[in-house]
Amino acid sequence: MKASHPRIAGAFLIAVGVAAIVVAAAFAKGPPTKEGPKPNGHAVDHVFVIMLENHSYSSVIDDANAPFITSLAHKYALAQNYYGVTHPSEPNYVAAISGSNWGVNDDQPTNAYDHLNIVDQLEQHHLSWAAYMESMPSAGFTGAQSPSNAALYVNKHNPFVLMNDISSNAKRMALIKPYTSFATEMKAKTLPNFVWISPNQCHDMHGGVYTAVASDGSDGTPCPYGSAKDDANDAALKQKADAFVKGAVDTITGTTAWKTGRTAIFIVTDENDFTGNAATDGWESADGCCDSPNLGKGTPFLGSNGQPDGHVWQGGVYGGGKIPAIVMTSKGKTAYTSQKPYNHYSLLSTLEWNWNLPTIGYASDTMQVHPMTEFLTK
Repeated sequence: MKASHPRIAGAFLIAVGVAAIVVAAAFAKGPPTKEGPKPNGHAVDHVFVIMLENHSYSSVIDDANAPFITSLAHKYALAQNYYGVTHPSEPNYVAAISGSNWGVNDDQPTNAYDHLNIVDQLEQHHLSWAAYMESMPSAGFTGAQSPSNAALYVNKHNPFVLMNDISSNAKRMALIKPYTSFATEMKAKTLPNFVWISPNQCHDMHGGVYTAVASDGSDGTPCPYGSAKDDANDAALKQKADAFVKGAVDTITGTTAWKTGRTAIFIVTDENDFTGNAATDGWESADGCCDSPNLGKGTPFLGSNGQPDGHVWQGGVYGGGKIPAIVMTSKGKTAYTSQKPYNHYSLLSTLEWNWNLPTIGYASDTMQVHPMTEFLTK
């Protein structure tokens, strides 16, 4: 189920236990890196990531309101035990491109991160990238949300602008573009090696916009929160996301890069459903794997204003719950399902493995975090 009110972003003052202290000390001067070749890497030349929002595996796969996404899950490959790293949104996005949530478990729009990230890795190895944000007003936009009463674009869903070494670099910021340019730019002869896509909050299944913005409804507005799984509002959110994903996937699969057989598309959500469960600060579950944060009993949850919201954590792993994760490859595995545990750190590790990049953050922990190589090899 989904809450009928905006979700409360939880945040924590992390760090309990010897293991957490060791990790924090190791990361004090930046995330660890680990050089070395990745056997059998470079399976693909292009990787696209489509990041959706706030829905569990059980809420999307085989749901009647997400027929296209479901069809992809069965036609291509499905990671059946893929988890969000933690809650809420922002730390999941940050984790996916930098290998850690950096002790942050909130959606404060003023958060900034001074850490190595996938952009640093790609550029150091002469690989190209681009990010497309639906409803972002302009390339390199630095605002916390789209300049209207309807927060269609929000920076918590754009981890690139939260990284200090990206936000301070005009050339890099120019590569973070409104989604309106995506279809045209995918017609180019040469495409970026790595492409990230964040739909707006009406097209990513998040919701919470109660008034129409575009007169023709092309932006998905209005899109109220649902209050129960597959109630009218929740069903509409899934239908809109399903249509957006179809448009994006049709564009990608129409490119020369896809047709040449060296392209992969990852479709995931950031975390599971918001149900109002006070024990987990509102989320359906806090299940996790693969170095999700382990928080001490009594750790207070904080709201987006940085103040305690009245809930406290019972102690233990605070993961992002099981979420849908589909991997499409143009000439790879089809009708394939994996039971191995993965999360957003695994996605980062996969990019590093594919392009023989040094590992950063928790992607360096090869005992717990594994690249999703099974999906990119026959």
